[in-house]
Amino acid sequence: MIYLEDIVVGQEREFGCYEVTEEEVMDFARRYDDQPFHIDKEAAKDSIYGGLIASGWHTCAMFMRMACDAQSGQHQMAMMGSPGFDDLKWLRPVRPGDVLSARSKILSARPSDNKPDRGTVRIQIWVLNQNGEVVMEMTSMGRYLRRPDNFDA
Repeated sequence: MIYLEDIVVGQEREFGCYEVTEEEVMDFARRYDDQPFHIDKEAAKDSIYGGLIASGWHTCAMFMRMACDAQSGQHQMAMMGSPGFDDLKWLRPVRPGDVLSARSKILSARPSDNKPDRGTVRIQIWVLNQNGEVVMEMTSMGRYLRRPDNFDA
């Protein structure tokens, strides 16, 4: 288990491999973001994107799948969820056939001032396509448990 005390500021990590399919792009968009460039191949050709693209929110969901999959075995985190994120940017369209991966860098890790069993970690995250181009960027905050023997309960 990885606790707050195990997190090293400046540490970088690469993870994930997610192949984007046309069917998934359209299914997600029909359900949550039914704009023509997400759900209609012909209409998408005439859009500013020149073809079908994934919703930015779908890109967030694909990142979350990769992040959860990366937390297995020795990489299991003592995570308590997230209070949010800053600076979410969708920088390039994500298209069917793209293969996404992620890169992260720990910006800060600090114990809570009023809850001794936890702390907050700020992480810079980049989602990249198969060409190494950043398609999404954000700064995420996560709440992590502290190692039980490192605080007075």
